[in-house]
Amino acid sequence: MAVQALTRDTMPKGEGDLSIEGHGMEPIPETARYGAVWRLFTVWFSPNLVPAAFAVGILAPVFGLGFVDGLLAIVVGNLIGAALVGVLSSMGPRTGMAQIPAARLPFGKAIVVPATINWLSTIAWDAINAFFGAYAILIITGGAVPFPIGLLVVILCQAALSVVGYEAIHTFEKYAAIGLAILFGVVTIAVLSKANFSLADGTGSGLGSFVLMTTVAGSFNLAWALYASDYSRYLPSNISVSRVFGWTFLGLFLSAVWIEVLGLAVVGALNSTLDPTHQIDALLGGGILSAVAMIAIFFGTVAVNAMNDYTGSLSLQAAGVRVARPVSALVVGVLSFIATLYLYQANFSTTFENYLLFITYWIGPWAAIVLVDLYRRRGRAIDGSRAVVFSMLPTGLNALIALVVGFVVSIPFMDTTLFVGPVSSAMSGADIAYVVGFLVAGIVYGALEQYTKSTAVTTA
Repeated sequence: MAVQALTRDTMPKGEGDLSIEGHGMEPIPETARYGAVWRLFTVWFSPNLVPAAFAVGILAPVFGLGFVDGLLAIVVGNLIGAALVGVLSSMGPRTGMAQIPAARLPFGKAIVVPATINWLSTIAWDAINAFFGAYAILIITGGAVPFPIGLLVVILCQAALSVVGYEAIHTFEKYAAIGLAILFGVVTIAVLSKANFSLADGTGSGLGSFVLMTTVAGSFNLAWALYASDYSRYLPSNISVSRVFGWTFLGLFLSAVWIEVLGLAVVGALNSTLDPTHQIDALLGGGILSAVAMIAIFFGTVAVNAMNDYTGSLSLQAAGVRVARPVSALVVGVLSFIATLYLYQANFSTTFENYLLFITYWIGPWAAIVLVDLYRRRGRAIDGSRAVVFSMLPTGLNALIALVVGFVVSIPFMDTTLFVGPVSSAMSGADIAYVVGFLVAGIVYGALEQYTKSTAVTTA
């Protein structure tokens, strides 16, 4: 029975159905669609209430920005990132497909490249977030539970949710949104006395620093673009596109801005040698308030990593690997355990910034290709079943070329601790690689598709 539960093509029958979802990357049939669209708010609100968002806010003064400039950069960056995810989320009801599997439509067999990269990225994000959750357990138990054991607890909880699947994640995030909002609300009120809303600009202030901070803040939400329709694919196809966009956007934007601005506001009272979890603990001075924060961090970690594991499982299937979705989700969880232990031994702050940038630079070109393909299909029904059998897919060469060209052309515009492109350096550190990669990839893909179409017509 256990084996059958993992392999049969089962789907949740409605809200609250917590049977194991054996169904994988195949489109959800119209007869199996269900759910309230407002749940997109909670499923995107909860996973952003994590120390990783707090750490993003801390980076603003590091880049030389004051409170006002840092706040504006955070708002602008998250406006862009959350909006893009909102647009892609609307593909779920229309196609019945998860995001990376739906990208088989433009990428064809070349989907192996972005699907594999995203699979690895979900493991990297798992490692970043699980790091905080394990430390939260270490702190709240006074060191009685060592880091590796706390990490194992986090991994087991997130893996359980991702193995059960779509409905378990939606249900958990729904209740977690309420609990986390209350817990982080208490923490926010508690640290307001230590906030500095008049933080002055540093030596690195200027347009370059502002653009770099906008890029970092935007990349935090932009990374969700690869997950967007995973959590809307069961919604009925007649759901309003604007409502799907609106609830997704609000969940992502409000949560990210809240926690990032909190990090920015209290940065002056933090010990920069500590990781964000210990920084929050030190800021609250231990005791009950610190315990409240650690509980919130633990549940926030589970909330975000369950989504990482679920999306990772679908990405592995999209790459053509024949594995049951629940098993695939479990594999992601195991590998994230190993990756987190590595991060535990590394320099966290440097590794975090590099992860946040390098694992997302390719998303701009990828998103442009998917959106151009979606635009070219406007007014036509999208038959996702044509993208299920890997051997029947087209080569997807145009999409792959556009992805590579978009990424390569954006390299001179990058600014990381490992590499600063010449154009970015000339622009005082401004990082516009995402914008360049997005525009170039979209233009190249559209031109190649148009050329292929015109050539086919001429030949015929």
